[in-house]
Amino acid sequence: MESTANTEESESTRTTEYNTSTPPRKVGYVYEERFMWHTPWVVSYSPLVQPFQHWEHSETKRRLHNLLLVSEIYDKLIHLQPIQSASKDIIELVHTCQYIKEIEEKSGRIEGGYADEETTFSQYAFDIASLAAGGAIHAVEKVMHGMISSAYVLCRPPGHHALSNKGMGFCIFNNVAIAAKYLMNSFPNEIRKVAIVDYDVHHGNGTQDTFYDDSNVLFISIHQDSNFPLKSGDAEEIGSSDAKGSTINIPLPPGSGSGAYQCAFDAIVLPALHRFEPDFILVSSGFDASYADPLSAMILSSEDFRSMASSLVDAAGALCKGRTVFIHEGGYSENYVPFCGCAVIEAMIGLHPRDCVKDPFLGAVESWGGQGLQEHQWKVVDRVAVLHDLPRPERLVNTELRR
Repeated sequence: MESTANTEESESTRTTEYNTSTPPRKVGYVYEERFMWHTPWVVSYSPLVQPFQHWEHSETKRRLHNLLLVSEIYDKLIHLQPIQSASKDIIELVHTCQYIKEIEEKSGRIEGGYADEETTFSQYAFDIASLAAGGAIHAVEKVMHGMISSAYVLCRPPGHHALSNKGMGFCIFNNVAIAAKYLMNSFPNEIRKVAIVDYDVHHGNGTQDTFYDDSNVLFISIHQDSNFPLKSGDAEEIGSSDAKGSTINIPLPPGSGSGAYQCAFDAIVLPALHRFEPDFILVSSGFDASYADPLSAMILSSEDFRSMASSLVDAAGALCKGRTVFIHEGGYSENYVPFCGCAVIEAMIGLHPRDCVKDPFLGAVESWGGQGLQEHQWKVVDRVAVLHDLPRPERLVNTELRR
């Protein structure tokens, strides 16, 4: 693959303006070596095919962490250590006592256990999953105490698929949902409304289920239509009873790229956030919508993730004193997740492009056909805008991408 041919041209066409006099933002970073010890065991899908490494293994996250280290981005972050495991009382804000007990008992066995057929785990998984939830809690606490305005939590196992009584989709405890509940319970005078933006390519069904009846939580999921879970995340799923409109699903068609995501953010995500006026923004940060991911059919680049992160950071600055925490979810390309995650963290810090890590694959992916907004993609965004009484997006298809 010729991966760098168009990099220089792509960078020269971006029009984003940077204020070089603005100092870098104080961004917290949560990472714990024990997160990398979570070890799902392999389930064979056929007796005729050799078993392969589980999708949710440590390498994508470890490589992201290592890229931060060797690029010296790590030195620009505020390291939030030590962290403590979330207590059972805190986990029970989202999950049932019975489910927590089942996970604890299964992870106490030498052979480990499973939450569902694809959410397998080794011994001590309960301790690691509790630590991941604790990392999210630690980050939001530091933001609330004014030490930082934002943070990135590089944890595993992921969480946004986990239901109150069931783990699924590689997720055991729902880290972002626990963080949201904790914020509203622990800081009731300051945090009355929380927004959760989920750009993982798979629908955040567990998070949606947790807050489907809660008008104080705005949940926005931008995901690949009919990927995982099946029959989940349709645009018509908008919340129930008094919370109608507080769930916003943007199920983009397979093959969506920069133009579709840009349209979705401009027309849906950002206007909805400004209308809701949250006191805190949480982000389920998954990188499986990248062009290189084996579990999706989207074609995003690291610059698309940078753009989404920058927009969310700006929104947090305008709406909630900059309070935002990104919590890592999926992303399964060992080669490309590091560049996508690094781009997000660079955007959070506010680094000028000259100080950012260069993505060697960027020129190739940005030159792919279909990156501009397509008619069928626009129709999805337009349908969501109508459902949620937002201004309808302009019908700009196949136009030049803005950066």
